[in-house]
Amino acid sequence: MFCVIFNIHPEENQGFATLSLRRSYVVKPYEKPVRTRCRPKIKLTTNYSLPLAAKSLGDITRLPKSLKVLLENLLRWQDGNSVTEEDIYALAGWLKNAHADREIAYRPARVLMQDFTGVPAVVDLAAMREAVKRLGGDTAKVNPLSPVDLVIDHSVTVDRFGDDEAFEENVRLEMERNHERYVFLKWGKQAFSRFSVVPPGTGICHQVNLEYLGKAVWSELQDGEWIAYPDTLVGTDSHTTMINGLGVLGWGVGGIEAEAAMLGQPVSMLIPDVVGFKLTGKLREGITATDLVLHRYPNAAQTWCGGEIRRILW
Repeated sequence: MFCVIFNIHPEENQGFATLSLRRSYVVKPYEKPVRTRCRPKIKLTTNYSLPLAAKSLGDITRLPKSLKVLLENLLRWQDGNSVTEEDIYALAGWLKNAHADREIAYRPARVLMQDFTGVPAVVDLAAMREAVKRLGGDTAKVNPLSPVDLVIDHSVTVDRFGDDEAFEENVRLEMERNHERYVFLKWGKQAFSRFSVVPPGTGICHQVNLEYLGKAVWSELQDGEWIAYPDTLVGTDSHTTMINGLGVLGWGVGGIEAEAAMLGQPVSMLIPDVVGFKLTGKLREGITATDLVLHRYPNAAQTWCGGEIRRILW
């Protein structure tokens, strides 16, 4: 794992960085992990235990938490086709070289959309139902296979400000100008299962995701038993990655990838590198966390081209 250590000195305007590379561990022969059960207050649930999997995979305690979430995802979806034992080997063995050139199939727990990309997705679902109807099939069977939350926030305009009635007036004008689109989205909410719409005037997409939609753990009824698993997502909003601050793995994707995930298709991705930023010391008075990020991120971007998961270690 790459670990970039920033030493922040109060007497200096900015700190300097040093770079170290950590590596360890070889994976033992893989065996199918045993699922474990826990009994919370509400219901008995089953989960895929990484400690039990480690008995076959080897020590994965130093595997970055983001990769542990991906490992659980692969264990849960292993079918010998889209997710194979070799994929699990490769991810568990990431610690050996802090890098792995292997493509894996990641299935997020949910999909987050905003209204600009969400409208075409609902249109596509409606078109599928029309096609099924022409073929004599049951249109009610055409639904998202993964939960979808669509937050209407990309049509906001500020026509009035500075007084107590500004918010209500801006929302009224927004509804008036986007009436047809909003009626269509409301129909989609009523017509499709696993599809919810957060109405206009509620808040911006990533904030709603942080404060309302995000969960630590999801549960789903499968073959008569409840399966518990980590909250993960892909989103079409550029600020989707903010949810990682709550320990929920998520990042932004394009509309096509989001629709594929919505329809139960895995997101193909290379096993990501993990870059850790360790902050020590303290900022000088008057220097904010925003100043630190704006100064350090461009420097990091010159070193890495993207596609990594970045961790901030305090």
